[in-house]
Amino acid sequence: MTTSDLVQLDDRLHAQRETFDRLPIIDVGPLLDGTDARSVAKEFRWALSNVGFMYIKNHGISEKLLAEIFAQARAFFNLPVEEKMKLHISNSGVALRGYIEIFGENTDPSKTRDLKECFDIGPERPSVDSPFFGPNQWPATLPGFREAVFTYHEAMKELSIKILRGIALSLDLPSDFFEPRMKDPITSQRLQRYPPQTGLVDERIIGIGAHTDFGNLGFIAQDSVGGLQVMNRNGVWVEGTPIPNTFVVNIGDLLQKLTNDVYLANLHRVVNTSGRERYSIPFFIDADPDAVFAPLESCVSEANPAQYQPITCGAYKFGKYIKHFPHLRGRNGYGTGPLPVTEGEPE
Repeated sequence: MTTSDLVQLDDRLHAQRETFDRLPIIDVGPLLDGTDARSVAKEFRWALSNVGFMYIKNHGISEKLLAEIFAQARAFFNLPVEEKMKLHISNSGVALRGYIEIFGENTDPSKTRDLKECFDIGPERPSVDSPFFGPNQWPATLPGFREAVFTYHEAMKELSIKILRGIALSLDLPSDFFEPRMKDPITSQRLQRYPPQTGLVDERIIGIGAHTDFGNLGFIAQDSVGGLQVMNRNGVWVEGTPIPNTFVVNIGDLLQKLTNDVYLANLHRVVNTSGRERYSIPFFIDADPDAVFAPLESCVSEANPAQYQPITCGAYKFGKYIKHFPHLRGRNGYGTGPLPVTEGEPE
């Protein structure tokens, strides 16, 4: 996740987008049960073309499982700092698993320090095979934590594949379009805690600075506190107010590349001035590390020529993460040559 040039669109493309004053709410039940997938896909098309974000309801993830994952997040972040630091993300090398302390990751470092702490897991591996794949780090003092967090990861992975089928339909593609690219996808399950802010709050320190997400698709479970903000067509920040029993879903840079700017990886941030701790549980699914993302032929025209060169999922993401985590600097996770280049991405 980082500030991205992807939102700097040609004026012709800006003019095609409708503005919004709230995030759309989409009932995905007819997609998941197969009764009316096309109508859901049509709603996806508007949401992802104009907002880049949407709430989804009737998603099939139980309230019990959601309550359990939030309880485990609170238990983890209540551990002493020294216990959490034993699981620091730097221990995991390029696998990028474990604890990130407050100000340990900054998504818009030119403007903002991120007032948050995080804990990340992903696909379980016995050793670090490549970037984003390796052993997860687990706290030894929280019985049931590992089982609950990994169960949630697997449930969200299953849901995300189903939602991607609807996104494929929204682009007039076969519903299984993404699945050959997801034989062993990069996924990340994150727990996040935002301390409350008081006094004068400006962009120098907020929960998360303005950014787009790097990858394919994200799902955010929010508590009741609020603080998520999404930028609309007019440059106004719109609240992503928590709605019970929904996820906030957004697309990342790779889907914007795939659709040649037809779909929008939108700027968003978190500002927690509630006076309470805020917890959120984001899940991210990308694609296989070697999956190639390039503009779809159906999204390229004389009026909208191809904006991006082909790039593989793993190289693009790793090239971005290098800028965020000091322990990755100078490391190449994709061979012995130069660090990965995010083709077509001006720095």
